[in-house]
Amino acid sequence: MKLKTSITILVGCLLIFLFIMLPIVLSIQEKKDKFISSYSGSSFELKDVNNKLITEKSFQGPLTAIFFGFTNCPDICPLTLSNLDQVLEKLNDDESKKFAVYFISIDPEKDSPKIIKNYLDSFKNKIFGITGDPRKIFSLSKSWGVLSEKIFTEDGGYLIDHSSSVLLLKKGKYIDRISHHENLDNIFKVIKGYL
Repeated sequence: MKLKTSITILVGCLLIFLFIMLPIVLSIQEKKDKFISSYSGSSFELKDVNNKLITEKSFQGPLTAIFFGFTNCPDICPLTLSNLDQVLEKLNDDESKKFAVYFISIDPEKDSPKIIKNYLDSFKNKIFGITGDPRKIFSLSKSWGVLSEKIFTEDGGYLIDHSSSVLLLKKGKYIDRISHHENLDNIFKVIKGYL
């Protein structure tokens, strides 16, 4: 008799717990869905390093990684691009054909197509470089939730403080972002999982 009572009490507590937690779980999922849909990008026309037109349609592939950075970045940008380059290296041929990596300069005043091309040529695998009108780049970065700000130095130069996550898109739609703090193994697992 005591066992039946104990089981009944436990089942009752479990049902009450589920009744209380279900709205919280649904609310969290709804907020996540709103967060994801808020990063929808915008229409744009920019140029790649070979003067080829790049638009939002360029991101329509099976899996696209977008990284906003600049060639004079001292650490985060080269490290992040190096990690993406190594991911491309580790993927098999079929997977690497389905995965495109885009580097969009948030410093188009300094990053000419030639400078970006030379910068990206230091990596083994194909990374598409994009530059263009600073206002267009700013609008595009903002539409993906990427923030950037010039920080002027004492010598009159500047660096750019910027969001440094890698954005992942599937058929042009935002699906995830990878922090630059992630190690190579985790970055590879995430990307491989979407392929």
